[in-house]
Amino acid sequence: MDSSGPKHLNMKLTRAQFEGIVSDLIRRTVAPCQKAMQDAEVSKSDIGEVLLVGGMTRMPKVQQTVQDLFGRAPSKSVNPDEAVAIGAAIQGGVLAGDVTDVLLLDVTPLSLGIETLGGVFTKLINRNTTIPTKKGQVFSTAADGQTQVEIKVCQGEREMAADNKILGQNIEFTIEVTFDIDANGIVHVSAKDKGTGREQQIVIQSSGGLSKDDIENMIKNAEKYAEEDRRRKDRVEAVNMAEGIVHDTESKMEEFKDQLPADECNKLKEEITKVRDLLSRKETETGENIKQAATNLQQASLKLFEMAYKKVNTFLEISGLFVQKRQQQQQQQQQQFERIRNRREEGRTAVELLHYQSVG
Repeated sequence: MDSSGPKHLNMKLTRAQFEGIVSDLIRRTVAPCQKAMQDAEVSKSDIGEVLLVGGMTRMPKVQQTVQDLFGRAPSKSVNPDEAVAIGAAIQGGVLAGDVTDVLLLDVTPLSLGIETLGGVFTKLINRNTTIPTKKGQVFSTAADGQTQVEIKVCQGEREMAADNKILGQNIEFTIEVTFDIDANGIVHVSAKDKGTGREQQIVIQSSGGLSKDDIENMIKNAEKYAEEDRRRKDRVEAVNMAEGIVHDTESKMEEFKDQLPADECNKLKEEITKVRDLLSRKETETGENIKQAATNLQQASLKLFEMAYKKVNTFLEISGLFVQKRQQQQQQQQQQFERIRNRREEGRTAVELLHYQSVG
């Protein structure tokens, strides 16, 4: 169109020419179909019917591609131009309760979970889970004396929470987190204090306002950064494990300080120093190195504390034998006292009485 008005193009295309123009678009539809089967964990033989959606699927080339991909000709029982509208009407009837003999199952497009210690994204409901669904998991506080926990609800496929979309958050103490997605796709997240029964909830009305392109980009990024995310997650988990082992080891050393040899304690302190040194460089150190150092510390501490336990048990056994022997002696003395007293009552000699007094 220019200042003189609209322009029109009239030309003839052969079927081969037209198919050549759109061949790239047709090829691009194959990968999503294969991905859908992979996510649903079904094979071609498990599929009953293939419905076509959209006017372009009337093309013979599209229908041939469908047949080649699924191993069966597509169904022509539904008008491709009306397929989406019919599906939406049926789903609306199901949600309203007007349709009861048809069940359309929807899935959650991205995984849902919460941020846990170290910024790790812990999934509770995985991507492509059929809704409605509900999943709960119990979490504990990360440190002794912790008075509150912030629950960050996230959506995505990356291993670290910061790389995913934060949908909401609430605060609670000792926690059982539950995700509940209803048939309308509304997400209910609750955090319940297992000790007091107190509960807080948040309701997420949609999947975060993500468009189809946003969802696809998040999935592609998860695949693109999968190896990097795995290394970051491994490092965080190794750091969490190492910090826990150091804390437990130091606590046990204080508990059994009187039973542990000084030289062995010094060796254990050297192992703790090695782990702490790696933890101070946790942003650049590999998870494997941190995990190995923590494992070495754990093995060394187990051997040392086993020695302490044996010493304590030996002491208790000796103490128990001493108490048992003392009780036996007291019983023997009591029995001897009873015999002599009986004899005295029977008029026995004073010599025996003196013997009794010397025994007493």
